[in-house]
Amino acid sequence: MRTRVVALEAQTGRRERPCSSPRCLPARFTSVDTSPTPAPDTARTDSPRPDDPSTGSGPTSGGSGPTSGGSGPTSGSGRHRTGSAGGASAAGRTNDTNNTSKARRTNDSGGRSTTSRTNDTGNRSTAGRSAGGARRATAGRKTTDPQRAAARSLAENRDTTRHDDTPDTADTTGAEDTSGAADTAGPTSAGRRRRTVLLLLGLTAVTSATALVLGLLSWAPDPPEPARPLTVSEGERLAAVRVTNLRDLRAGVRVTAGTGATRIELVGWVDWSRSLLYLDVGGPGAGAERGLLQRSGPVLVIRPDPAAVPTPAAPPLMPPADRWRLHRLAPGAHLAPVLDLLLDLAADRPDPTTRTAPPIEARWIARETVPAGPLDVIQAPLPTGAPAAAGTATGAPGAATPAPDGPTRYWLDQDARLHKLVTRLPGADPVTMIFNRADRPTLRPVDALGGRPGLPRALTDAEQRRLDRLPARLRAQGGATATLTAPTGTDTNLRGAGWLSWTARTAYLAVADLGVPDRRTLLRRDAAGLARADLPAVEAGGGTAEVPARPPLPPPAGAWRVSRPGRDDLSVLVDAAVTAGSVGHRGAAVRVREDVTAGRTVDVIESGPAGARLRYWIDRDGSLRRIELQTDAGTWAQLDLHPAVVPRLAANPRPAAPRPSAPRSSAPRPGAH
Repeated sequence: MRTRVVALEAQTGRRERPCSSPRCLPARFTSVDTSPTPAPDTARTDSPRPDDPSTGSGPTSGGSGPTSGGSGPTSGSGRHRTGSAGGASAAGRTNDTNNTSKARRTNDSGGRSTTSRTNDTGNRSTAGRSAGGARRATAGRKTTDPQRAAARSLAENRDTTRHDDTPDTADTTGAEDTSGAADTAGPTSAGRRRRTVLLLLGLTAVTSATALVLGLLSWAPDPPEPARPLTVSEGERLAAVRVTNLRDLRAGVRVTAGTGATRIELVGWVDWSRSLLYLDVGGPGAGAERGLLQRSGPVLVIRPDPAAVPTPAAPPLMPPADRWRLHRLAPGAHLAPVLDLLLDLAADRPDPTTRTAPPIEARWIARETVPAGPLDVIQAPLPTGAPAAAGTATGAPGAATPAPDGPTRYWLDQDARLHKLVTRLPGADPVTMIFNRADRPTLRPVDALGGRPGLPRALTDAEQRRLDRLPARLRAQGGATATLTAPTGTDTNLRGAGWLSWTARTAYLAVADLGVPDRRTLLRRDAAGLARADLPAVEAGGGTAEVPARPPLPPPAGAWRVSRPGRDDLSVLVDAAVTAGSVGHRGAAVRVREDVTAGRTVDVIESGPAGARLRYWIDRDGSLRRIELQTDAGTWAQLDLHPAVVPRLAANPRPAAPRPSAPRSSAPRPGAH
């Protein structure tokens, strides 16, 4: 039985490219064809033409017919000639070696050709299958009908192509080798590499996650550094805290004082350069101080707002102009020591005792990191002069009691800036102050505290001329309506409305005290002096205590108290308004600043003695818009003037002069002894 290449390929599972030369053929492909049938034609089987004389049934003598049974090799076309069975058998036995060699060369040539054509069209390689089909189609069959034999050969070739899936591996290095192998031998090497990479990535992820979980479970924070005494540099920074605050001028602040129902909260700014506080007061323990607050030195004014929400917010940079009143904190109130401490955190020189030798109880506690940078937490007493050092100054019965965790703690940066302070104050319990060193707007005091600061200077020639012409200007105007706002004492905040006449040198006002909202005081001023009368609010014109109405006309008859012009703040302010223009000798006045009132630009000119300074708000037309007086309480009382037609005011009632008694005569009566 003949051993064929196809059988060997099926046994080994691989295909080798057969060598076209017998000398290069491997031993396993060496075979001897002993069958009586000649080796099949491995070239392309073409259908014979019916009119071709070379397709006869008998053997031919070396013609070019496709199926004639010659014993020699084909001439020109590379195909074997086939003849009768006897002739083919004899030719096969005689020329066995030659036929085997030629079959190998034919198969090699045909296989390569078929492989190239199949790879070009993207289909599976059929190299070698055509050769096998041709052998099966023509082996042992007579070719008396060449056309029918060729048709059967083509049909068997197609059938073999469908069932034979063994690819040609003639060129083991070409790209065409992989298409058939992928169908029969499973995934390609690229697929295997991809699965290997994915497996390695999965193992890496699982290993990393396991290591992370184990690290988190076994992690423990570093133990905190124990407290220790201050170093020299830390002591110097602690001593320079108040100087740094004064140098930085201002800072935003948030304060929480007390606990529970007595807790108060403050939000706003502190201006250490002018000893000015501007805060919004809130919290459940705010009480009557709920609302806006400003403090300049010892003077405290508030703008109460009982309907405000408990949680405070940053106050408006431009404070409201109305409803400010002078206020006195009750003794022992939570707010008093807190405000004192805020202003006492500034000084013009370092604390000498702290700088040369830090207190024994001063210690470094810890280090914290905040968005502003690293901070050192230092525990030390409050600076000298702070309210905790003198509890009786704020109305508390005794000195401060230290907190359970120690005295005051400071959060300081490397530039000696204070970012946080925690302490315990008398009457305020625990207090926490947080400073925003980047929030440093310019603060404007309210009018009761003197308004925004200015740069006093001498008057220019134009300003001096307007001041000199002021009396004539006022007499030409005739009169004006007047609105009074006078915080004259801690318990006296006056509001008033009325008229003022410069031609008659008279004034008529209805004045209300915020502490007594249901009463009014009618004030009449003329050249002879002052007259006052106290009446119920409904009889004196009505209105509210904050905005009283103008007094009734004609003035009601009643018990008027007549007196000479006094030296109280209200009398001085009204008298200065009536006699406006008499500002003293030339050169005594200074220009404080430029301001705006009632939509008009004015020059604020200050004049008068140090104890009773007067300010005249004169617009660019020479009209007087406001006159201010610095009161004994340190505030500024205002009388706003608006030019208007003033009704004729009756003269003040005169007190009845007592009847003089007749002097007793020293001469004796007639008839007397």
